[in-house]
Amino acid sequence: MALRSPELRWLGSLTRPGRLAPSPLAALASPRRRRRAPSPSQPPSSSTPSTAPASVGVPGAEGLDGPEWKKVSAKRFGIKESMIPAEAWNVLHRLRSRGYDVYLVGGCVRDLIMKKTPKDFDIITTADLRQVKDTFSGSAVIVGRRFPICHVHENNSIVEVSSFYTSAKGSIGSQIYNSKSQNCSKNDFVRWKNCQGRDFTINGLMFNPYSEKIYDYLGGIEDIKKAKVRTVIPAGTSFQEDCARILRAIRIAARLGFSFPKETAYYVRTLAYSVARLDKGRILMEMNYMLAYGSAEASLRLLWRFGLLEHLLPFQAAYFSSTRFKRKDKGTNMLLVLFSKLDNFLAPNRPCHNSLWISLLAFHEALARKPCDPLVVATFALAFYLGGDMSLAVDIGKSINRQHDTGFRELLEPKVWTDKHLAGEVRSFAALMKQALTEITDEYHVANAMAKIPQAPSSDLVFIPLQAYLKVLKFIESVQYGKKERGYEPKRDGMINYHNLSNGTHAEITNLFTLVVFDTLYPTDMEDEDGRSS
Repeated sequence: MALRSPELRWLGSLTRPGRLAPSPLAALASPRRRRRAPSPSQPPSSSTPSTAPASVGVPGAEGLDGPEWKKVSAKRFGIKESMIPAEAWNVLHRLRSRGYDVYLVGGCVRDLIMKKTPKDFDIITTADLRQVKDTFSGSAVIVGRRFPICHVHENNSIVEVSSFYTSAKGSIGSQIYNSKSQNCSKNDFVRWKNCQGRDFTINGLMFNPYSEKIYDYLGGIEDIKKAKVRTVIPAGTSFQEDCARILRAIRIAARLGFSFPKETAYYVRTLAYSVARLDKGRILMEMNYMLAYGSAEASLRLLWRFGLLEHLLPFQAAYFSSTRFKRKDKGTNMLLVLFSKLDNFLAPNRPCHNSLWISLLAFHEALARKPCDPLVVATFALAFYLGGDMSLAVDIGKSINRQHDTGFRELLEPKVWTDKHLAGEVRSFAALMKQALTEITDEYHVANAMAKIPQAPSSDLVFIPLQAYLKVLKFIESVQYGKKERGYEPKRDGMINYHNLSNGTHAEITNLFTLVVFDTLYPTDMEDEDGRSS
């Protein structure tokens, strides 16, 4: 078959006889990120706390006694200057040049110790926030009410800067340093006092990149070794003080492959209902961190395991319930496989826009409601990518000669379609996906979905904003009605532009959506008829 658009020649691998190409859309995603972080255990039906790996490799940590650590050389962990991005260095240098002490703090220190890529680099300083703002003139703004911080804009990035002299309302640690009563230096006291207000021990680490010292007052490095997400204060108190910490605990455990101590696991499950009280914008932010940064599959597993999914994504919770998801079902839960494939392309510093994971949720919900022929699904994904060019999508779809994954109940036995009927089925599926999108973002339908989940509380929580709904709706209607967006062109160079992907550019979203769907339908590890890997 002669493809009518030069940019679509990558699809030729679908029609070649014999040995198959590694991925049907591989050329679109070069270079691809193929990495899988260790996932927590799959969701059990009981409340048994998760079990942690025996140890997590922390170079240089041998022989140290966790709770007694105060200062550790960063060299023990192989942390180098080059691991800190220029934007963070610029902020550190400017503040230090004015005589202020500066430290990297929180998750970035934890990730540097573990040789992982930090999502961002947060800084804490002895300057107050007004002094920080004055240091960076018009490129800094103070944000936040309960715990204000300063956003410093550097080279299209935002570096968060907090001050030692800012305390959250109602938080502990209001003591004043007294050299006679405190058996430590004033600097140690100030650092220790700040760490007491952190959420988890593994986030209570400070790193002075100039002295190359890591300060650990909470036993955070020991908990990294044990692969534990442990609250700084008792878990019940911590989560009631700020229930958003429950979602952060899930997010961190999913990303790192960590587990919870028994007390933390108990209160994550027991207080799961409280997250519904959070501001919707806060829920969206936390869910986006879970689903858009490369650990979506593990996050969904933990949300289900600890009873949070039914509060946040009740349609997906109903799907898990209906499939009676068990450990042995690995690879047959299509929702998890879709997000596993998405994770392969993303990383903490290479996220996607929320419209992509919302599209995948609506796409799967449509399939869960009405299973389809795999050719219909593949052709829909092609039309999605092509901006609604149904004729070309049908031509390419009918040329596919790969075996689809037969393990999903959402896929029917393949049929032979005429072009007209195939196009009609694709448009019908688009209409079904639009209906699913509308219902998962509508309070009335969410309340009905919750009613179908055994023992689920009554809720009509919808945290997906109207703007995101309308963006995804436009993608779907381009297929349903053939309305190609003015100026839209499918990606031609085969490269994923992660800056555009995080900003939600139409071409980047539809490109990666199609890649994820094709990787799910036609996995590269399937065997041919002779038992050989394709």
